[in-house]
Amino acid sequence: MKIKAAIVDKQNADWQIRDDVELAPMGPDDLQIHMVASGICHSDEALRIGDAVIGYPIILGHEGSGIVEKVGPEVTQFQPGDHVVLSFYACGNCENCLKGIPTQCLNYAHNNLSGTRPDGSAHFTENGKPVADMFDQSSFTTTTVVRERNAVKVPKDLDLRMLGPLGCGYVTGSGTVLNTLKPKPGDTIAVFGTGAVGLAAMMAGRIAGCTKVIGIDIVDSRLALAKELGATDVINSKGIDVVKAIQDLTDGRGVNWAVDTTGVTAVMEDSIKALAQGGTTATIAVTKNHIDVDTWTDLCVDDKKIVGVNMGDSIPQIDIPRLIKFYQMGMFDFDKTEKFYKFDQINEANADSRSGKTIKPVLIIDEDYVPGN
Repeated sequence: MKIKAAIVDKQNADWQIRDDVELAPMGPDDLQIHMVASGICHSDEALRIGDAVIGYPIILGHEGSGIVEKVGPEVTQFQPGDHVVLSFYACGNCENCLKGIPTQCLNYAHNNLSGTRPDGSAHFTENGKPVADMFDQSSFTTTTVVRERNAVKVPKDLDLRMLGPLGCGYVTGSGTVLNTLKPKPGDTIAVFGTGAVGLAAMMAGRIAGCTKVIGIDIVDSRLALAKELGATDVINSKGIDVVKAIQDLTDGRGVNWAVDTTGVTAVMEDSIKALAQGGTTATIAVTKNHIDVDTWTDLCVDDKKIVGVNMGDSIPQIDIPRLIKFYQMGMFDFDKTEKFYKFDQINEANADSRSGKTIKPVLIIDEDYVPGN
């Protein structure tokens, strides 16, 4: 089946939308998805520029939303016409999946970041040559095929165009707080970087009952949105001692919890220094950067902890519906971070994301889609 897709031919190249891509046939537990929209995530950019590498040419995109067109004979949870959000693929059979931790699937890297389908076959080809995929999904396409475990059913009365980023950015930020850190009511949290992931973490801190939810960034417009979405305090860290500023807001103690979404070495280190005794920081950015930690003072004497978190330790089939319920209750206004672009504006949308002009760009792949239908 021929489809249209946005392809990156080599490291740091722009996306090119081409209509000669061949989509692999469906397997027995596959869904064929008519793509409506897809968010652009920092991970897409990291793979485009080569900070993380799968291979080229590649079709990226992993925050897709769409409508089921066909189902394989072994599919039990979906039928044609269902509206879905797409996320990562977990095998469901390994020890960690059976423990209920699909983000730690022992086959995670192979299934999502090898450039092929889980069985090793090519997801896409062009002129007979394989094109690498991402997350067994590659949502920068007009049609894709995914495994049943990639998909999460969502209500048909919601606007599919805005829901795709729930599959990665929003579930990563919120899940880091709600699933991994698990703050108690009355705790304090600081979120470094108020992009889509950071704002999701910040809103989750508010949902969890933190009495101090501090947003840190160097862009005033993002900090203004952070306040609108529930931050108790915001700090523009450009040119100031952000650790002292956080201590001043917490009676000199520091915060119980911190989340770094920037991947910048100095910022990650500040997120540790800003912790109260016994506090924990979660580093969740895709980055090549390293940090320097004082293992004696920070980790031993002050009993601080540093954790890495993949995809918010989420179970998409549980966490995404939970976020939708929070949204419907007015507690998780993720749509305020989004801006829509046409599919052929993908390079402009990505540039706006890199510059900070747009927090969460969403590509509208099906411009004829009407919400609620």
